[in-house]
Amino acid sequence: MTAFILSPDEWLTRETQFAAFATGPLLDFWRQRQEGEFSGVDDVPIRYVRFSAPQHQRVVVISPGRIESYVKYPEVAYDLFQCGYDVMIIDHRGQGRSGRLLADSHRGHVVNFADYVEDFTRFYQQAVLPLGYRQHFALAHSMGGAILAQFLARQPQAFAAAALCAPMFGIFLPMPDWMAQRILNWAEKRPNVRDYYAVGTGQWRPLPYVVNVLTHSRERYRRSVRYYADYPELQVGGPTYHWVRESIQAGQQAIAEAKDITTPILLLQAGEERVVDNRSHQAFCQALSDAGHPCEGGEPWVIQGARHEILFERDAMRAEALNAILRFYAQHAFSGADAADNSIRG
Repeated sequence: MTAFILSPDEWLTRETQFAAFATGPLLDFWRQRQEGEFSGVDDVPIRYVRFSAPQHQRVVVISPGRIESYVKYPEVAYDLFQCGYDVMIIDHRGQGRSGRLLADSHRGHVVNFADYVEDFTRFYQQAVLPLGYRQHFALAHSMGGAILAQFLARQPQAFAAAALCAPMFGIFLPMPDWMAQRILNWAEKRPNVRDYYAVGTGQWRPLPYVVNVLTHSRERYRRSVRYYADYPELQVGGPTYHWVRESIQAGQQAIAEAKDITTPILLLQAGEERVVDNRSHQAFCQALSDAGHPCEGGEPWVIQGARHEILFERDAMRAEALNAILRFYAQHAFSGADAADNSIRG
């Protein structure tokens, strides 16, 4: 791939004045949000947020990662908004401001991974489509990428283009795959274990920056931790054994169904990944290529030096990712006449 487009100076220097930005322009932007709710699978309340301007004709729909809430995403939304897009972000079931599934709200859990996909489908159909945008784009991170990929396999025409940041098509495990599978299968047969924290995890607690494997940005990491500390209702700890089992299978399913995705795809990969398995990204892109619709560039776009949370990384790496995403969207934006024709067909 070619080098990324030079960023606005603000993107490359924001960390040096992050506090002023966060308590000034970003806070003003956050206060303009519109929050909504709909009923997901089994009537679980699913929350979402929208940032909109009358002059915007296109929207970016964001599918966040595990434990994340839209409360964490104002900076990402702000940058997309300033570039001419409305932004809508869903809080997946069991996290953020959406309904929890277990009495211990810290356990990251889902009954069926397909429930995430059905929730996202309802979000698109009930909250996004009725707004009448000329064009829809998608952005997903980690677990949100697995959700979005399964959605796109079923509705490839829903979005003009989709960017996947460190998508969870495989999980970075601290043990051999065969051993993990044996443990998960054992736990699955024991309900009191199945729905408990997976080994080595527990309730949410603030980890110091120096031991985090998510980002090199001290400012953005500290801000994320403060969100959870200031809003205890957002806190989610480790995943349950069942969540891990469902998610491993979901990643495998996303790769198997990639042949059905005709949506233009950009896959961004973190060079210093320690959460998802980067080998799964190669498998996903290979499956797309084998089906005759390769991802942008034919392979993952590696953000060298980045950790898992690419959109919350240091300024230079984050700017590279944002520029790649925005240029990719621009390549797939159509004119007003095309848009009108598309809305008639839709």
